[in-house]
Amino acid sequence: MRPFGFCTLTAAALAAFTGQVGDALIFSSLLFLFRFLPIALAVYYLAPANLKNAALFLISIVFYSWGEVRYFPVMLSCIVGNYLLALCMGRWEEKPAARRFLLVLTVVFNIGMLFFFKYTDFFLRNLNALFGTNFAMLNLTLPLGISFYTFQTMSYTLDVYKRTVKPERNIIDLGAYVVMFPQLIAGPIVLYKDVAAQLKVKKGRCHASQIDEGAGLFVLGLAKKVLLANSVGALWTDVQNLGYANVSTPLAWLGAIAFTLQIYFDFSGYSTMAIGLGKMLGFEFPQNFNLPYISRSITDFWRRWHMTLSGWFREYVYIPLGGNRRGKRRQILNLLIVWCLTGFWHGAEWNFLLWGLYYFVLLTIEKLWLQKPLANGRVWPHIYALFFIVVGWAIFAVDSGLTDLAVFLGQMFLPSGGVSAGYFVRNYGVSLAVAAFCSTPLPGRFYQWLCRQKWQAGRILVLGALLLLSVAYLVDSTYNPFIYFRF
Repeated sequence: MRPFGFCTLTAAALAAFTGQVGDALIFSSLLFLFRFLPIALAVYYLAPANLKNAALFLISIVFYSWGEVRYFPVMLSCIVGNYLLALCMGRWEEKPAARRFLLVLTVVFNIGMLFFFKYTDFFLRNLNALFGTNFAMLNLTLPLGISFYTFQTMSYTLDVYKRTVKPERNIIDLGAYVVMFPQLIAGPIVLYKDVAAQLKVKKGRCHASQIDEGAGLFVLGLAKKVLLANSVGALWTDVQNLGYANVSTPLAWLGAIAFTLQIYFDFSGYSTMAIGLGKMLGFEFPQNFNLPYISRSITDFWRRWHMTLSGWFREYVYIPLGGNRRGKRRQILNLLIVWCLTGFWHGAEWNFLLWGLYYFVLLTIEKLWLQKPLANGRVWPHIYALFFIVVGWAIFAVDSGLTDLAVFLGQMFLPSGGVSAGYFVRNYGVSLAVAAFCSTPLPGRFYQWLCRQKWQAGRILVLGALLLLSVAYLVDSTYNPFIYFRF
């Protein structure tokens, strides 16, 4: 079968059997679980070996276009632009000046695209406030996953410039890497050099053991997202609905703790599902979370939280700026730049920039004065880290304006009356306790023990129960947000 014919058949099959295009597909939805995913896997597994990437490309296009079909040309231009830039870099190996020009063009093209859609209104709004101008807002909808896929395509072209990878001449293979649906919307951020060899495997890409392992990870991630994140997240939503000025100090802290647990299980659950789906398709994605809430310091926390984003900024921003090789002052300046960019990457609001600066200050203090005390401590470093992590998530969570953020932080740190926490402790206490327990290493150790058993009945029963409970929750509840979709 010719590639064009197979691709057309793939798109037609998915469109016919999954229904009308509407809201964006999320992994933790019944539509994705029982319609899109089975059909997508069937198409992918049945595709001839030499058409696996074409099938993956078309499946992922359908997935993305489900809720963002009007912005598909933006993604397509990102793929084609970086494809051509990388080819030119490869062709002009002996022309350093031309390659440097292409490098600048790469950064301007990718960052410019991200800036236009994500930050234009932010700057226009602030210019109007500062100078009394009257610039009209563009009111653009943020294309799904643009923060992730622009970083991925840019890293590919930067790696071609550094000669760590060769230019990809097959645009379908490059497109399959960029739009691969498991990691398209919310990561993990997968570098081309990490999957280039796997993209070239035609026969025997998917093994039964890998599919089995991936399915298990997907169910665990689904349970994290649905049973834990959604359960505790409802408490934070209640706090928002009450109004930040109306909550008592204990309830403000309870809400901040709830959001701390929600964002972890929401995002790490989605990442676990993505890694599991990747395995089911024959790809090994990098780990994105490693029990961040058992950290002994803020430095340790950022080695465990959103590891692929931290790694991206370290490799493509911090090290090129000089890292820690040019003295302490330059290192601190480099950290300031990285953390301003990290905060701003998360959103076009002042609270995200403050959140990045907050972590810059904490990390700088640790590097200058606290490394030895934290290394020698036993219990207090965990308490210290958790305290500042919770406060950090409070800054992150209140994105409705600096006034609201000041009010909420005031409620947290200045003893205040208001709506009591008692009712919410009774309603959410069990969910919070279970989520806190699941943020420790113990559940993971238990699952690994089940995986090592000769007979897999225990593992299958646990996964089956988690899947059944997750589906039951989805059937019964309409509360199913996903925080990182807006980034």
